[in-house]
Amino acid sequence: MRRRAFISHSLVGSLTIPSFARALGPNDTLNLGVIGCRSMGMSDLRSMLKTPGTRCVALSDIDQNVLQTRAADVFELSGNTPTLYGDYRKLLDNQDIDAVIIGTPDHWHCLQMVDAVDSGKHVYVEKPLANSIDECARMIRAQERTGRQVQVGQWQRSGKHWSEAIDFVQSGKLGEIRTVKTWAYMNWLKMDKAADSPVPEGVNYDMWLGPAPVHAFNPNRFHFHFRWFWDYTGGLMTDWGVHLIDIALWGMNATGPNRVMSSGGPFAYPDGGMETPDTQQAIYEFDNFTMVWEHAVGISQGPFQRAHGVAFIGNNGTLVIDRQKWQIFPETELNSLDFKMPAQATRTATPSERGLDQHTANFVAAIRDGEALNCDIRTGSLAAVNAHLGNIALRTGDTLSWDRDKQVFANNRAANKLLVPNYRPPWRLPA
Repeated sequence: MRRRAFISHSLVGSLTIPSFARALGPNDTLNLGVIGCRSMGMSDLRSMLKTPGTRCVALSDIDQNVLQTRAADVFELSGNTPTLYGDYRKLLDNQDIDAVIIGTPDHWHCLQMVDAVDSGKHVYVEKPLANSIDECARMIRAQERTGRQVQVGQWQRSGKHWSEAIDFVQSGKLGEIRTVKTWAYMNWLKMDKAADSPVPEGVNYDMWLGPAPVHAFNPNRFHFHFRWFWDYTGGLMTDWGVHLIDIALWGMNATGPNRVMSSGGPFAYPDGGMETPDTQQAIYEFDNFTMVWEHAVGISQGPFQRAHGVAFIGNNGTLVIDRQKWQIFPETELNSLDFKMPAQATRTATPSERGLDQHTANFVAAIRDGEALNCDIRTGSLAAVNAHLGNIALRTGDTLSWDRDKQVFANNRAANKLLVPNYRPPWRLPA
């Protein structure tokens, strides 16, 4: 009966399933399951298994080839043979599992996270939190209703050199910060068009599509490359953008803009295979500063000669940070003051402190000991929402006024329609 009710909830979004998580003592082994284990799901698992007292007991994926490969990887890592599932709902019905890692494409995050917390599981969900702004709100409500721990995979929140840079930004030493620039220039992302083809053997393609619209199988829309199609995600803006916009919001203690505008398109490769833009800029107007996002596909020379980064531009100097280091570029002279900002040493991040291992360990500690999450669901939603705002401005071609409290656009019906996804029947948004 519980199985039928649970599956019904996934399909029609109308039932609330009581928690049936097993009681977990502080010395008990934390049993993990992974939903979507080809790429980041497996990377997250490898990292989480470094924390003592964790064990992978189950894997789920729509690709049987991936399942078999990752089962062998888990056995090699831990000597443990996980149970394999082609349907994530059957994995969630396993009462021995305490927490799940969700590493599926973005269009699946909302349904799977809500189903997971309703089944009593704690959740580590990959970024971006969801593929729409409305889904983010529904996921927050599900977490609050069930009280499960939900960590969003914006792992830079757990990196020491990132937090040290934020401390410097918030110290006031940069002076008044007027603009924060965020960017990603990725020279390895050029993608040519590909013809539709038969579904690979061992792949449940209908389940891969899930709530997304029906489309003939195309290798460009499948593993990894799905990131460049609106049906499943939001391009570089919601991939790298979520990580870097998160740092900008963190440093400025900001939540959402008042206005946003964006432009871009297939300017570098007009005949390429990407649906999302290969070139994009977005400008966000907050109460007392602006934030700029920009990305470029096929080249790597971004601002400050860095392929990716965040620059906090203040009256006294600019702090620039990426995954390798952060440094200060002082203003040598102010027009109205005889002042020079002292030189600052460059801070380089060591591989052991860049954030992923600390982020997964923080998730385990939150489950075991009640430690505060470094990127809880509300924190993770802020970066996702801002990234989606930029994409909606791009897709409508309008300068949009955003109501942060009501989570709607003022006087723009076309933009408001893009807040909520249209799920393919029989899948429905969680109630």
